[in-house]
Amino acid sequence: MRILLLILLIPSLIFAGHENGHYGGRSAGMGHTSVTLSDVWSTHHNQAGLGWLKNATAGAFFQNKFLMKDLNYMGFAYAHPTEKGTFGMSFTNFGSTLYGESKFGLAYAMKFSEKITGGVQMNYHNTRVGNNYGNHSALTAELGMQAYLSDDFMLAVHLFNPTRTKLNEFNDERIPTIFRFGLSYAFSDKILTTVEAEKDLLNKPFFRAGIEYKTSEIFFLRAGVGTNPTLASFGFGFKKESIQMDVAAGYHQVLGFMPENMRFLAF
Repeated sequence: MRILLLILLIPSLIFAGHENGHYGGRSAGMGHTSVTLSDVWSTHHNQAGLGWLKNATAGAFFQNKFLMKDLNYMGFAYAHPTEKGTFGMSFTNFGSTLYGESKFGLAYAMKFSEKITGGVQMNYHNTRVGNNYGNHSALTAELGMQAYLSDDFMLAVHLFNPTRTKLNEFNDERIPTIFRFGLSYAFSDKILTTVEAEKDLLNKPFFRAGIEYKTSEIFFLRAGVGTNPTLASFGFGFKKESIQMDVAAGYHQVLGFMPENMRFLAF
């Protein structure tokens, strides 16, 4: 029964197959829009976002969909700004002894001007299959850019795995090549809106939109929607001095309600 559930659920989850799925409570609460955001999770979503950071930041997250330990998704990220740019490191792990995926990344980002940043990252991927089927490793790269067209309006792009790295010789299986394009607009210091499009080489494009409302100096409310398949999400965030926590949940068109149980801690 356990194996049957994995067979049914894993293909439906956005992070299966090294597809560079989204994580972090802030992004999840905003419909998984992330390409224009700037925080420690930019080590995964768009390395250009690291270029705006001014302080060293660390984060950790945990996600457990459907309360099944076989679907645990967890990781951490660290970003360290210097005079010559920002260096980042991230690690994620999904799955269990039956099937698992991990990704380790090293990133670098810099400001080209007061309005433009760029970033690159190298990744090491590992896939593990239980019952003595073994494991397989691969390398990928990714790069991104963020640019303020005005003080409140940002454009961002990100490209994951431009080399179409092969994951397995069988059936010429490759890690997806994914392009994302996004815009964000801050109506005020309290309201941020985001829109994003994502396209790989095989599937129809995804479209997402999100909003973040800063209700006070320490509390945030978020909501978002997505297409292909239809997804609605919501979340909240709490920030007090150097510590921040974000929680999000979503409703999937096929799978129903999905509490994402995500946390983010910054130091």
